[in-house]
Amino acid sequence: MAVEIMKEKYRSKVGEVVLGATKDEGGTRSHTITVGGESALPFLHFEGEIPNRPVVAMEIWDIVPEEWNDCFKEYFGDVYSDPAAWAKKCVEEYGADLIQIRLKGADPDLADKSPEDCADLVKKVLEAVGVPVIVIGSGKAEKDAKIYTPIAEACAGENLLMGVAELEDYKAVTSACMANNHNVIAQSPIDINICKQLNILISEMSPAMAKRIIIDPTVAALGYGIEYSYSIMERARNGALQGDKMLAMPMIGNAGFESWRIKEANIPEEEQPAWGEQEERGILWETTTAMAYLQSGIDILVMRHPEAVRVIKGNIDDLMKDNSY
Repeated sequence: MAVEIMKEKYRSKVGEVVLGATKDEGGTRSHTITVGGESALPFLHFEGEIPNRPVVAMEIWDIVPEEWNDCFKEYFGDVYSDPAAWAKKCVEEYGADLIQIRLKGADPDLADKSPEDCADLVKKVLEAVGVPVIVIGSGKAEKDAKIYTPIAEACAGENLLMGVAELEDYKAVTSACMANNHNVIAQSPIDINICKQLNILISEMSPAMAKRIIIDPTVAALGYGIEYSYSIMERARNGALQGDKMLAMPMIGNAGFESWRIKEANIPEEEQPAWGEQEERGILWETTTAMAYLQSGIDILVMRHPEAVRVIKGNIDDLMKDNSY
């Protein structure tokens, strides 16, 4: 006797956002990447279309990341002082789909790099790799507001993904993206209402920007609120499928950053023998965190450890196999 599989029907879908631009499109990328477009919940191929696979970006900094765990020196120690070479290694050796460069050196309390220096550095990274590029500021809003426009202008035509736009500081980066045809990351503090409000505000600046938004709902690592982050992302994805246009954007999450700043990923084995070897533990923490967010509907995972990237990309391959009933 045949068993009828009950299927959910949705009335809408997630919007698609194209990252990067080829020479024919005015940029220099070897290819573009399209994210979003889902018309069903994550990987339920039998209920709708999942036209674009989730992608993995690897994070690099514009300065030596002194706060990163020493285990990363084995992989990146030889390129820490050269972001362009670091980006190239992430793509060619570790299979990164995209590069996210965090301009930590622009922080006035660190290197206090000038807007011009930041723009030149992003251009060097673009010259070193052919994949689309994500550009993130230093985290200091006042300084970041000064660097967005020079970077956006210097990289006009490249269709970058830039961020972050927050509820209190969204106009500077949004204006820079609007004027130079880049995409913007809208970051909200694990709050679905703020997420939607921010998307509305950005869209009011320019209706065209509504199709250039990537949502960053702010993720948490395993054991540090991952279930709350997951629920917010789940609500956003359900809202999109039910027709809410202000939630119908692809999502991005910094799984690597969150996973590698917690004690469980960093405490040496000598201090906690029962926890096992430190690097292996950190890899598992990042992988598990990333895997959970794949199930929530995330479209771009920003990661750090090459082994975690390898495992997650293999899982994405498996999940994208259409085993429709």
